[in-house]
Amino acid sequence: MEVVSSFALGNVDPARVARHVLAGQAEGPSEVVVSLVDIETGTALNESYRGRTGPTNVLSFPDQVPVEGDRMLLGDVVICHPVAVREAGEQGKALDAHLTHLLVHGVLHLLGYDHEDDADATRMEGLEVQLLGQLGIADPYRVQNCS
Repeated sequence: MEVVSSFALGNVDPARVARHVLAGQAEGPSEVVVSLVDIETGTALNESYRGRTGPTNVLSFPDQVPVEGDRMLLGDVVICHPVAVREAGEQGKALDAHLTHLLVHGVLHLLGYDHEDDADATRMEGLEVQLLGQLGIADPYRVQNCS
């Protein structure tokens, strides 16, 4: 598996986090694209693709596109950085931990997980907590639900 990252989210290495999630979940060699956006872009994407007003913290755009070699592009994860910063402050969380959580959450969406009903939410949140724990990050749902 190859994950290439040309930036860091604070002290968070998106490639390391994505690689960690994909290692136990992806069916084969995979890629994801991670983008940081501003409020304006986050708002436009949320309104265009989800029909919801205003920005959100993370959006996932699943796709299954073959790329060079035998790898599969699973899609894009878009984090609205200003929203993440605001939420971390409001929830009393370290920004790096919150950004890591959002990235894990987004990558899981690319892999087909969702939280549309209680059973799916419990399954996805449990996996998030497990993966975050392996990365040394406390259960984000114990502090406050932020999905």
